[in-house]
Amino acid sequence: MPIASLSDRIAEFKRRVVELVPHGECIVGDAPALSSYGADGLIRFRQTPEVVVLAKSTEEVRAVVSLCAELGIPFVGRGSGTGLSGGAVPPAHGVVIAASAMKGIVEIDPVDRIAVVEPGVANLVVSERSAPLGLYYAPDPSSQSVCSIGGNVAENSGGAHCLKYGFTTNHVLAVEVVLPDGSVEVLGGESPFEPGLDLRSSFVGSEGTLGIVTKVWLRLLSRPEAVRTLVADFDSVESAGAAVSAIIAAGIVPAAIEMMDALAIEACEKAVAAGYSLDAAAALIVEVDGSQEEVDALYEEVKTACITCGTTKIREAADQAERSRIWLGRKAAFAAAGRLAPAYIVQDGVVPRTALSSILGRIQELANQVGLRVANVFHAGDGNLHPLVLYNPDSTQESEAAEKLATEIVELCVEIGGSITGEHGVGLEKACSMAAMFDDGDLEAMQRLRVAFDSQGIANPGKVFPTPRLCGDAPGRYRAHALELSGEAVRF
Repeated sequence: MPIASLSDRIAEFKRRVVELVPHGECIVGDAPALSSYGADGLIRFRQTPEVVVLAKSTEEVRAVVSLCAELGIPFVGRGSGTGLSGGAVPPAHGVVIAASAMKGIVEIDPVDRIAVVEPGVANLVVSERSAPLGLYYAPDPSSQSVCSIGGNVAENSGGAHCLKYGFTTNHVLAVEVVLPDGSVEVLGGESPFEPGLDLRSSFVGSEGTLGIVTKVWLRLLSRPEAVRTLVADFDSVESAGAAVSAIIAAGIVPAAIEMMDALAIEACEKAVAAGYSLDAAAALIVEVDGSQEEVDALYEEVKTACITCGTTKIREAADQAERSRIWLGRKAAFAAAGRLAPAYIVQDGVVPRTALSSILGRIQELANQVGLRVANVFHAGDGNLHPLVLYNPDSTQESEAAEKLATEIVELCVEIGGSITGEHGVGLEKACSMAAMFDDGDLEAMQRLRVAFDSQGIANPGKVFPTPRLCGDAPGRYRAHALELSGEAVRF
């Protein structure tokens, strides 16, 4: 006899799930522990899960997902919880299946240059373990010391070196996944030219809406012979933006071109004292790599472009230690922003490189209108902005103004020919902005793909796609409706 009510199904799930994970761990009824899994890095969205399962194997993930499918219980996969779009926030009355304990490196093949890893392995660990073989893993998000490979797959993460080396999808050959019906499949293969439908590409970046990854085949690269890095200061963001355009127009593809404005520089210096100039209006970090001869030639061209565009100072990294210090400052930017304000929203949008100067000016105008400050730090080489909207969370007025400003910024990116996200995903935060970028036909096609993987709609529901409000919803940020909480209505 089927168990009809939501409360009875949840009770049945709690009773049976403990038996399914003999090697893992289940958190049930421990309110403080459950609450700690209620949000990802974007803590303004929060929902306490009913159960958290700390899975330790593919079989445990499969068993838990199968039980969710049988009882119609929604679930979300979770890695290290460093996401910045609310993608790992549990669904109401849902289950968190955490893969953070699945930290095994199954194999590193130095001949075919492939690493096979479990999803809980930290991004940086892959490169550290590959280093003795002269190899490394290219995608390097700012959180690479803690963010997990499984989370990188879900979000299609990038990093500072994505300009030359691309995103996670460019370095994942195959994924073993547990689909929402509990079946286990391998999408892709060790060759990048597998025949048939490219379901691997559909899964990478799907934000947990198509299932949970349990094993990943990663492409490793040989470490470049030479690397050179510089920091170029400018007296305006416009001149720094012009330098970016000049470098790319010259046919140079650096490993990275990063830009920080004065406010971001101030935060980074307060946090780690990386040696940036506090009197600069903007700074570019440019890195070139490759053979020694190629690097030396490109480096001189980059310097010439910066000088032509009015750099006020060029700092050249003399050795690996100084290079590491420069990058420590850049990668500390998000955390360092906490020294500027008690709270901030990290946005993520993409614009054409030629529009960098103009959009930074428009962002400043929008910020001035609501009396807030915005620090800008971003991957300038591919136009991927990360405006940090600073505000006081104790002020309802500032909190609402910050959320509105953050949304205006990403929709402004679309307006000038860009995208609402580059590498942080859509999650909860940008779902309502999807319609600014995609028409009904686009969204319908995406939904049809999602339903093909998840006919019940239980895999990370409520994420990515815009949701019409239920009757009686209050304006402002989405809050679960009473009918949804009782199980009488469902948010897709």
